Amino acid sequence: MKEAQVLKEQQPLLYQQLQKSFEHGRLAHAYLFEGDTGTGKKEFGLWMAKHIFCTNLTENNPCNQCNNCLRINENKHPDVLQIAPDGQTIKVDQIRALKAEFSKSGVETAQKVFLIEQADKMSIGAANSLLKFLEEPEGKVLAILETMSLAKILPTIQSRCQVLHFQPLVKEKLVHALAASGINKNTASLLAELTNSFDKAVEISQDEWFNEAREITQQWFDYMIKDDLQAFVYVQKKMIKAFKEKDQQALSFDLLLAYYRKQLTESVVADQLKRVIEQQAQRVELILKARQKWEANVSFQSVCEQLVIRMIHPKT
Repeated sequence: MKEAQVLKEQQPLLYQQLQKSFEHGRLAHAYLFEGDTGTGKKEFGLWMAKHIFCTNLTENNPCNQCNNCLRINENKHPDVLQIAPDGQTIKVDQIRALKAEFSKSGVETAQKVFLIEQADKMSIGAANSLLKFLEEPEGKVLAILETMSLAKILPTIQSRCQVLHFQPLVKEKLVHALAASGINKNTASLLAELTNSFDKAVEISQDEWFNEAREITQQWFDYMIKDDLQAFVYVQKKMIKAFKEKDQQALSFDLLLAYYRKQLTESVVADQLKRVIEQQAQRVELILKARQKWEANVSFQSVCEQLVIRMIHPKT
């Protein structure tokens, strides 16, 4: 799928807005992209840089074939600089080096572009240094900052940028994108229930532990939908051994919820008996309540065992 089509599907409103800015020559000098991982922030930033430097725009989109586009894609263009955290933070020396580079005239044109990934990880010194640069940019500069947390960006930096909010991916589009990347469609549907981030979904799918955990939770779910009390024994036999850490236990609830919500959706679509749908909806509620107990530091094993009993024998 062509780059422009992907971006348009990911963020249709932002794509349209930025295209109009290019068409009318009304680009801001600084943008702050805010949104979850995988919503297209980095891709849009590179697309904007290519839009500026491309020597063969096609239907008002970068060609991705000219020398400039290829160098930007490979992070080799001398007038397009990308900054990412060095370790845990973006350090003041990184911003000073950027400013020093930008104090020079463009190597090939008067234009320069810089992109800062995870801008919320700038140290205080780096943020203050960048602020001065944004207040008094030297020459023709386009700044693009990316963040997952707008609240962690200095208000003074926010005020000097045009803030663009990247919406979470629609589940259907995320499933399609994951399937297009080679992930099994059933797995893609499950991943879309766990996260709305493409990158995070791919990362989870490549985790060997996740694939084992998914199968274990699937079996637990299969016991419970059959009202089989083996689900109770299974907690000690498999669940507590597979889900030892807090984040793993949290995922077990998310997986179980995903399986039950899928079953509930299929029952509604198939116009199942009202009694069946109500029971499934009640079980979704029971899982949510069980998670709340676990979050209140009730032991994972106790919460899971109680959940089984309340699902299979709700009146006990």
